[in-house]
Amino acid sequence: MSYQNFEDLEVWKKARALKIDIRKLTLTFPPEEKFRLCDQLVRSSRSVNSQLAEGHGRRTYPDRLRFCIIARGSLSETLNHLIDALDENYITETVLNEYKAKIAEVEKLLNGYIHYIEKKIDP
Repeated sequence: MSYQNFEDLEVWKKARALKIDIRKLTLTFPPEEKFRLCDQLVRSSRSVNSQLAEGHGRRTYPDRLRFCIIARGSLSETLNHLIDALDENYITETVLNEYKAKIAEVEKLLNGYIHYIEKKIDP
């Protein structure tokens, strides 16, 4: 595989789109959530991209793998915060399901990338 910039990774692109959608969603939350749930949602969704970029920059497969696993954890954290938003009646079940589908798409790509890296570590 020739060198790619992290911005070329399909998983990073999809995670970026999710992050942007999440930020727009948080703008609909009540003002008192600005430094609580909104902040947590934005941070966890941003972390997915940040971890992918940082791992990619390390340029070793074990480091990439470690950061991808952390990114997957941040993706799960994002889903948990969205469930919190549902529990607080800030979003509907329909909206949650839309975001679950987006998260599942990112997770599928991320798992594929993890599998690719694992094969590079232990062929």
